[in-house]
Amino acid sequence: MAAKKASLGKGLSALLDNTSSFSSPKTPTQNPTVKTPVVGDIAKIAINLIEANAFQPRTNFDQEALEELSASIKEHGIIQPITVRKLGSNKYQIISGERRYRASLLAGLEEVPVYIRIANDQTMLEMAIIENIQREDLNALEVAISYQRLIDECSITQETVGERVGKSRASVTNYLRLLNLPTEIQVGVRDKLISMGHARALLSFPTDDEKIKVYRQIIDQKLSVRAVEELSKKNKLGFTAPKKEKGKLTIREKRLQEDLSFHFNSKIKISKKDNGQGAISIPFTNEEHLEKILALLDR
Repeated sequence: MAAKKASLGKGLSALLDNTSSFSSPKTPTQNPTVKTPVVGDIAKIAINLIEANAFQPRTNFDQEALEELSASIKEHGIIQPITVRKLGSNKYQIISGERRYRASLLAGLEEVPVYIRIANDQTMLEMAIIENIQREDLNALEVAISYQRLIDECSITQETVGERVGKSRASVTNYLRLLNLPTEIQVGVRDKLISMGHARALLSFPTDDEKIKVYRQIIDQKLSVRAVEELSKKNKLGFTAPKKEKGKLTIREKRLQEDLSFHFNSKIKISKKDNGQGAISIPFTNEEHLEKILALLDR
């Protein structure tokens, strides 16, 4: 167990190092053959006494993977106990290990091994997220949502989130930026249609329409992250390169514009395109003015 604990992040170790203060004193019981689960201890409890974690950051559980884990549990049992908190008499709630819990239900187990902890809701949420992220079995969008929940519901900063999960602040920020992507792309990240690298490259496109357009290109053409980054660079060049001046009138055309304005008693505008095409617009103020312009045109 010592080796396992050492592999966890600093944040989780800090949260779990207080188990000694949670332990109940051993008191004599009327029936010494019956062992009551002790807070801070590892015990086997009936699976029907356990309820799911309302703060569980994982939203999707692959059914095929659950069935594979269930088959393993049937053969070998649960190797890593589920971590629960004691809610009251004979009632426990999962802090981490919901995947193992679900697979155990599929396997038809009546009892499961558990670590028993005491935790308030904030600590429980932190412990659930940290344990899941340390196992690296959340998809990138679930990680982002989990970080955002820590910030919103536990009132902590991005820097503190990084300390809790053993990540740099920049890494936390990169995950949180995924939540700024259009919904269609977030679903693609969740369903692993694109990688985290693709998603980060898409963030560099200025509009949602452009992001979605390139996202669909990634799917259809199986573009690499590098290819998307190159598209982004070309896109930025297109936006930052100085635009060629269009419609610049020559001195002769400016004089003609002034002469026509005087002739029709209206602010005539001559516009030109790069290919030489153009138009002359003659605005009028009322019907009488329009009739005068038409009369002059007839001449």
